Amino acid sequence: MRGLLPWLAVLALVVVLSELRLRPLAAAVSLAWLAWCVWTWIRPTRRTPH
Repeated sequence: MRGLLPWLAVLALVVVLSELRLRPLAAAVSLAWLAWCVWTWIRPTRRTPH
């Protein structure tokens, strides 16, 4: 459940911003979250040299 918490928080934030007619801000939050997720998935892992 703790792994889903950030996803649910961002989803709730986007829904609230959309309901408040702040759709450009909601879109920006969504794109920033997507970019962060992609970055954490594709960034090279740091390997310790032996």
